[in-house]
Amino acid sequence: MLTPTLRQLTAHLAADLATLYPAPEAEAIAGQVLEHLLVLTPLQRRVRGSEPVPADTLAALEPLRARLLRHEPLQYVLGRAHFAGLELEVTPATLIPRPETEELVALIAEEQRGRAGLHVLDVGTGSGCIPLALAQQLVAPHLTAVDVSAEALAVARRNAATYEVIVDFQQVDILREEPRLAAPLEVLVSNPPYVLEQERPLMRPNVLDYEPATALFVPNHDPLLFYRRIAQLGTCMLKPDGAVYFEINEQFAAETLALLQGLGYQAAEARPDLFGRPRLVRATWPG
Repeated sequence: MLTPTLRQLTAHLAADLATLYPAPEAEAIAGQVLEHLLVLTPLQRRVRGSEPVPADTLAALEPLRARLLRHEPLQYVLGRAHFAGLELEVTPATLIPRPETEELVALIAEEQRGRAGLHVLDVGTGSGCIPLALAQQLVAPHLTAVDVSAEALAVARRNAATYEVIVDFQQVDILREEPRLAAPLEVLVSNPPYVLEQERPLMRPNVLDYEPATALFVPNHDPLLFYRRIAQLGTCMLKPDGAVYFEINEQFAAETLALLQGLGYQAAEARPDLFGRPRLVRATWPG
């Protein structure tokens, strides 16, 4: 049997994955897998497309192919996810960071630009993606991040060590406990669970079967469960003119704004994501 070229192998893998994903997504996944195995950039993979693939790469590909064909997300298969210019470890204990969360970080960085030494709390940190990205974009912030999952916090600590960022990680069930803070906050941020239980049938298997349910779902009867608790804590934890930032379920933008306004927050507004959906909310605590 002839050894396939890199271009041929990428095409074969993409064809297999096209049974699960739209063709452009299947092609992108296939390319990223081969780039990972051969330690190539996308450009290098294309330039070297006519080269035969080493036997050890062919062998290493097979278990990855099998996992992908069981709907396992690419990021878990590779153990890595890209977020705001960072390459982060992810495991099934952590959500895979999404583009909307990158937009949340960008909003905070835009509004807080030039302010040094901000005290920031991230609730539901998962892989640590939000505080680690903010560490790159804010001036010497003091970062605290909490999560209910010890396994997720272990991943977040490894990511922080990789980038030599100091974060006070705490295991906290935010619905029952309060984080320990060294000082009042200028920034309170969260991407909490917001998918309704009734939305489970609408979700793709690569999300539903692999990503942590505790980080995804809220009861149908109380979709603002986490927002209410975090916003209430913010009234005690935020400095005057401190700000809260949320990633939200687009169905509940008006309700989230009404919740914040009812608690006394000001300048509450929903911001659209790149697709024009109201996925980000910010508000200021007047003190």
